[in-house]
Amino acid sequence: MKLQAVSSEYETAAHGAKGTRFGDSEDNGRMDTFRALVARKEGDATEVAIEDWTPEQLMPGEVTIRVEYSSINYKDGLATRVDGGVARTYPLVIGIDLAGEVVESTDAAHKPGARVIAHGHDIGVAHHGGLSQLARIPATWVVPLPAGLTTRQAMALGTAGFTAGMSVAALEHMDVTPDKGPVLVTGASGGVGSTAVAMLAHKGYTVAAGTGSPHAADYLKQLGASDIVDRATTTADSSRPLESGRWAGGVEAVGGPSLAYLLRTTKVGGCIAISGNVGGAAVSTTVYPFILRGVSVLGIDSANLPLDKRTALWQRLATDLRPPQLEDSIVSEIGLDDTPAALAAILQGQTRGRVVVRL
Repeated sequence: MKLQAVSSEYETAAHGAKGTRFGDSEDNGRMDTFRALVARKEGDATEVAIEDWTPEQLMPGEVTIRVEYSSINYKDGLATRVDGGVARTYPLVIGIDLAGEVVESTDAAHKPGARVIAHGHDIGVAHHGGLSQLARIPATWVVPLPAGLTTRQAMALGTAGFTAGMSVAALEHMDVTPDKGPVLVTGASGGVGSTAVAMLAHKGYTVAAGTGSPHAADYLKQLGASDIVDRATTTADSSRPLESGRWAGGVEAVGGPSLAYLLRTTKVGGCIAISGNVGGAAVSTTVYPFILRGVSVLGIDSANLPLDKRTALWQRLATDLRPPQLEDSIVSEIGLDDTPAALAAILQGQTRGRVVVRL
């Protein structure tokens, strides 16, 4: 994989972004050229660079959006690699989420000038994504920006925050309430984990944060974690099918040995919401957590959630699930030119919290 930035000769004063706009203010910020982070397959490798595109190069969709913010996700990093198992077409504009202003639409539900969010489905996987100044998205993938959130705040949540919100909602659905006991969040220093810690703590849960980054302990406690569990504990081998029940539930953002640990140590009637596999896809376990303790495991698939449920969850993310430290969760705000380095860092496990990209 080769990551590079290709400078553009285009410049515009509007929004401080590079690119050329056509028309006047009534054109709502439409651009006849724009910059995008593009992955191209070169033999058995990929080359990722910032390129100048025209709107005609975008894929079909009813809603054209001037992207204001996107974010950096682990899945975006994987999309830069041929062996990442994410990208299904080339060339591909990277970025699995975005928020911005509608500039053109053939769908009555999304009128020009409206602020919207789009993520999941094939965005940044098989459909050009959000690390671009312009995006064209099918209308059924687009969610109105809920009242109470700016586009920047929406991407401070982004796909990671949405996944965390789905995980918390799944625990609530399974009657994992604060009085049942502590909840363990694995991969807590990452985007999903850190947001889940903040959400759960805000909802009154006692939260333990599992992390392999000792330097993240103070940050996680600021988000609301009352206990820090070292990754060595959550990934240790064990010959015991069950251990002392410690957790009422778990938000599992890692997978592999971490999920096996949670299965062994979750209390009777507990629930684990799993969304990640960075720790591995294989899980060594037995039937005993399920048949002797009634532990439930709920898979969190944020990419394919239907539009009505997606819209309803975004309403909750703007209200009762909104972390009080939402702005503080933005560890850094970068421009498009900085995205290659940010994607390399997230693949190397060097990213903490949320990184938003200003387009």
